Amino acid sequence: QVQLAESGGGLVQAGGSLRLSCAASGRTFSSYAMGWFRQAPGKEREFVAAISWSGSSTYYAGFVKGRFTISRDNAKNTVYLQMSSLKPEDTAVYYCAADPTGSYYYATLYNNWGQGTQVTVSS
Repeated sequence: QVQLAESGGGLVQAGGSLRLSCAASGRTFSSYAMGWFRQAPGKEREFVAAISWSGSSTYYAGFVKGRFTISRDNAKNTVYLQMSSLKPEDTAVYYCAADPTGSYYYATLYNNWGQGTQVTVSS
């Protein structure tokens, strides 16, 4: 089992930046892929980005590509989501997730989730 804890959310103006962190504990961090998802009020949880166990491969939702960057530091057991050029529609609770059993893109394939961190982008 993997325990996850997100941090770094907050209130930012449109066009600003935030960096989210997700600290993992439990199983060996470098043995599994990681993902970021988000959920806005009244909407389903959606895929944002994912990164392979080594960090050599990254994947992004179309709506964030070029603005967000996912990375990981296996020595620190931490995955990051650097977000820039934020828009009001990026407002959501952001969750990190670990060790998908199949495709990185589907929330249902992740069994380990953090508690989420709120990101609010004001216009």
